Amino acid sequence: MLRNYETMYIIKPQLEEEAIDAVVKKFDDHIVKNGGVVEKIEKKGKKRLAYEVKDHRDGFYVLMNFQLDPGQITELDRAFKLSDEVIRHIVVRNEG
Repeated sequence: MLRNYETMYIIKPQLEEEAIDAVVKKFDDHIVKNGGVVEKIEKKGKKRLAYEVKDHRDGFYVLMNFQLDPGQITELDRAFKLSDEVIRHIVVRNEG
């Protein structure tokens, strides 16, 4: 059974537009490959971080809404952690 989730992740600010698109596509493909459905992807753009994260003061924010089997969330979280381009991420379940 698929459940609704939302993830916000921050990509390193020095990446070019093509590299950012490649990172977004990588996570989109990861969800689809594992039986999920991506509903919406919003590129929020480069913003100032509230505090320094991994020696970065800025980051490129991406918000993604998707449906995925709850058993696959751990694997998605692991993929975010292993990605060199992502400096911070969070995955939350949407109710309703």
